[in-house]
Amino acid sequence: MSKSREQKVAIMIVVHHLNNSRSQRVLWLLEELGIEYEIKFYERDQKTMLAPASLHEVHPLGKSPVITDAEETIAESGAIIEYIVSRYGNGRLIPPSDTPERLRYTYWLHYAEGSAMPPLVMNLVFNLFDIGGSSVNEGFIAPQIKLHFDYIEGELCKNTWFVGEEFTAADIQMSFPLEIVAMQAELISNRLKIKQFIERIHARPAYERALERGGTYDFANSIQ
Repeated sequence: MSKSREQKVAIMIVVHHLNNSRSQRVLWLLEELGIEYEIKFYERDQKTMLAPASLHEVHPLGKSPVITDAEETIAESGAIIEYIVSRYGNGRLIPPSDTPERLRYTYWLHYAEGSAMPPLVMNLVFNLFDIGGSSVNEGFIAPQIKLHFDYIEGELCKNTWFVGEEFTAADIQMSFPLEIVAMQAELISNRLKIKQFIERIHARPAYERALERGGTYDFANSIQ
């Protein structure tokens, strides 16, 4: 048995994949790295849009993404990306240690969920449950979305990708908030660099392979 074949047999990654969710990024990452994996599919409740109760059997929070790898169970997008890249990436999709690029990589890897997503989630929840009215949206949520995505647009004016001229796993992590914003024409129309970024990632063969394996993902056609 060849060494490469031995490596494929040893990898036991299972992606617990919820439709139209952050777990699509995990499939994409695995495709970029050419890593063997299995998918266990979960469907959202059509009324609440929440994950099914069966995900609680994988992780106590009952949310996706979650992966299992032999005896390990890893949740949270950033933690999953760090785990996969460090264990199976062999130096791919991550800048070298102790470089400015590595610092930027770490920053964007955490910024995606720590800063960019909260106002988007807040906007979704407030609209879904009709909470707060226009005063909350106009006074807080909309200004926060504008602040963050003006900032992102400015950063993408400096480089092709978030870390520099090389594509990294940080770009995979940043894809989800940008795809959500692109669903709203008024938020994407004057942000050319964000639009171009989304067009670039959607054209990547690994992104397309992840769609083929993962099934319906509305944000793949997000640009309005």
